[in-house]
Amino acid sequence: MKKILLLGVALLLSGCADKNNYEAAVLTELERDAKTADAKEYKMPLDKLAACIVETSAKNMPGIFALDPQRLTAYRHYTKMLTLSQSPDPKKTMEELRSDFGSPKELAAARSNYIESHLECMAMFVGGDEPKPLEE
Repeated sequence: MKKILLLGVALLLSGCADKNNYEAAVLTELERDAKTADAKEYKMPLDKLAACIVETSAKNMPGIFALDPQRLTAYRHYTKMLTLSQSPDPKKTMEELRSDFGSPKELAAARSNYIESHLECMAMFVGGDEPKPLEE
């Protein structure tokens, strides 16, 4: 029984770390883009925007719930996708991403999911509708 409990705690911590790493990558990208005119004009709270993007994009990721192993893997792949420019060998990392996502088409779909989530959340903040946290 203790082994099952320890395994559950380890899975929970691992899952939280994967999601937090993805959110940190999103926030880093937002901070890099914060120098644009739109970001300066609307003064969006980047940490809340990042959380919104993570939650919105998660709706279209594999896996049924937050700690589903497929969802945790998707968080890792999305993080890798967002940090591609920081890779010492971007070409190799791009090949890995194509393999990780299963095909170039699936990689493009993941990037599209991220961009659509980003735009949806920006629209909510610009429109004054702060998103409500999702419950899984």
